[in-house]
Amino acid sequence: MTDNTTTPTTTGPSTEGEAGPGPARASGEADRTALVVGASGITGTALVEALTRDGWEVLALSRRASSAPGVRGVAADLRSAESLAEALRDERPTHVFFTAWSRQETEAENIAVNAGMVRDLLAALAHAPLQHVALVTGLKHYLGPFEAYAAGEMPDTPFHEEEPRLDTPNFYYAQEDELFAAAERQGFSWSVHRSHTVIGYAVGNAMNMGLTVAAAATLSRELGLPFTFPGSETQWNSLTDMTDAGLLADHMVWAATDPAGADEPFNVVNGDVFRWRWMWPRLAEHLGVDPALVQGYEGAPRPFEQQFAGREADWAEIAGRLGLAEADLSRVASWWHTDADLGREMEVVTDMGKSREAGFLGFVRTETAFARLFTRYREARLIP
Repeated sequence: MTDNTTTPTTTGPSTEGEAGPGPARASGEADRTALVVGASGITGTALVEALTRDGWEVLALSRRASSAPGVRGVAADLRSAESLAEALRDERPTHVFFTAWSRQETEAENIAVNAGMVRDLLAALAHAPLQHVALVTGLKHYLGPFEAYAAGEMPDTPFHEEEPRLDTPNFYYAQEDELFAAAERQGFSWSVHRSHTVIGYAVGNAMNMGLTVAAAATLSRELGLPFTFPGSETQWNSLTDMTDAGLLADHMVWAATDPAGADEPFNVVNGDVFRWRWMWPRLAEHLGVDPALVQGYEGAPRPFEQQFAGREADWAEIAGRLGLAEADLSRVASWWHTDADLGREMEVVTDMGKSREAGFLGFVRTETAFARLFTRYREARLIP
């Protein structure tokens, strides 16, 4: 599930190092201005880093604007058409990268809120010289929304982009429809990027498997608790894949600037497949967990929310003792999302052939993506 309560923007942390000077841009690229929507999320963070590294002018839109070298923050409430119109009145981006969503209690509310954010954002840019808008969604396009997740007939794996929509309301479909309508009205090209679980650098996000697993390992290591796989037998034994936020950012920039990426939906995953029974002990090793504490699937799922219920004070004590930067466990671990993701009772594997044929050849090994991410979280003193 990608696919990050009314929650600020999510989806999407970069596993690469800090952005450095980008290469000189070719003639005609100097007028490119990117608006990254959801710039503080996992995917948004990776996009801002990739774009600034490549020399783009970057506008970073979030509820609380934050500027940095090469990046100008724009503050707006995505749920308010008036706020968006005011914030973007004088902005003239050429490219939009939409990475935000807001989780609601029902799918009807998800549709109203999340489709509305896309509609109102693009309407607020009716004056801008938009060339391309890239939208991040996810594999719930094939699996169904949270409240009807995997409840009906689904396409066979691996998932392919040409599969028809499921016969159930889905906010991803509603977002796509708003994107298509605005593209026809305003004359820009579009791309949709269907990622699997995204791992990358961010803090305080609603869906952050990388930091959640690292927090679980830290609690296990420091308290002598088992580092136990929380999910289902199917997930433990079946093939799966994931999406690195840095690769997703590269994919979005490619589609936004290469004619082969225009007006198409694309799956985007790392390019390798694995089984959690293979990956789990490797993640434990990267996180310094005693092998004797590592446990796989044994008889029934053991969700993180149950394993670590009431451990907030323990985390605060560990953070204080080890000098960690965040003492609030709720800003580090999103137990519910990792439990749901790893608790699925079906194989989830994604086909990347369409992107390959179109010319995107990016690849990252998932274990390497995790290892880089853990290193970055250590450098930020979020884990020991």
